[in-house]
Amino acid sequence: MCSIGGMTDLMEKALAAVRSWPAEQQNEAAGVLLALDQLGSTAYAASTGELLAIDEGLAQAARGEFATEAEFKRAFARLRK
Repeated sequence: MCSIGGMTDLMEKALAAVRSWPAEQQNEAAGVLLALDQLGSTAYAASTGELLAIDEGLAQAARGEFATEAEFKRAFARLRK
């Protein structure tokens, strides 16, 4: 069910909860929502290259090949820039 302004009741509840968060957490939540908005409202279709990368990642996991903690931290540090 939508409230006035077109926002769902669940979204209204989520935003009310977020208002009590520290500013840094609010900014992170806002960043996630804005990233989702940039994807648009149509269903996402992965490219052939993305699907191949996913398949390779699943195969690596099946073989027990996982990133070290240091590799994981480096990857996330690049994403935060």
